[in-house]
Amino acid sequence: MSNNGGSAVGLLSYETLVHAVAGATGSVTAMSVFFPLDTAKSRLQVDEKRRSRSTPVILAEIAKEEGFLSLYRGWFPVISSLCCSNFVYFYTFNALKKVAASGAGKPRPSRDLLMGVVAGVVNVLTTTPMWVVNTRLKLQGVKFRNEDLHQTHYRGIFDAFSQIIANEGVGTLWNGTLPSLILVLNPAVQFMFYEALKRKAGKGGRRISSGQIFLIGAIAKAIATTATYPLQTVQAILRFGQYKGDGKGGLMGSLSNIFFLFMDRIKNHGFLGLYKGLEAKLLQTVLTAALMFVIYEKITAATFKVMGLNQKMKH
Repeated sequence: MSNNGGSAVGLLSYETLVHAVAGATGSVTAMSVFFPLDTAKSRLQVDEKRRSRSTPVILAEIAKEEGFLSLYRGWFPVISSLCCSNFVYFYTFNALKKVAASGAGKPRPSRDLLMGVVAGVVNVLTTTPMWVVNTRLKLQGVKFRNEDLHQTHYRGIFDAFSQIIANEGVGTLWNGTLPSLILVLNPAVQFMFYEALKRKAGKGGRRISSGQIFLIGAIAKAIATTATYPLQTVQAILRFGQYKGDGKGGLMGSLSNIFFLFMDRIKNHGFLGLYKGLEAKLLQTVLTAALMFVIYEKITAATFKVMGLNQKMKH
């Protein structure tokens, strides 16, 4: 097969579409199960006056003050964004993988790593506006400890889009894009540790069990999340849109905002303030990622079996 033919097959194929739909379905199901943990994480990141306690205590406080359903506030916009985001990521990654497989050379971790970064960049540039809107909607009606944060009044996803564009400009929909682009390192770091731990576990031709794979994936995700968490906090604050910054625009303005947010966090809360909400994030990320991949594998395997395709699952 020629490379041109391989490119066409990779970018437009039922197999690539199955991976994308399965990835989106797995992520939506897993996130729905562990959504309250994401609620706790968002509050701790954005509301500086909220004290960082254990995750169950934070969840109990929110439920007591705002009602149990507040733990699922913003579920629909988050799930919509996540569905689009994972569809784009899984589609791009698997399309690139299929194109690469049709060319010369053996699959290499470095090539997989590069494809993961490219898929991450495509995902960030296309879906950031949805994440900005979902951050606003998720924190609407919240009882903030920090009195400097004011309430927003959006009637839904489309109203939020139109109000943000009318009042703050189209560019606001890409708030937090720079930290998001840097955060494509999260899956890259996860992949690097996952491969290293898997090689070690399978040394000498030993068979790696499903339990070991689950544990390796969890450890890799925990390391990646811990390493990139301060940037995730900055990303959440910028998406919420109430950080004034120094008024500079463009790339330098974005970089200075990130720098000053880091310094401000350390000044007010110490170095560990950069990791406020990490416990909730780790619980949510590791559990969600593990469940997502289980569902993803099951859907793709079942679909390929029905389609009569002999597809080997690889990560």
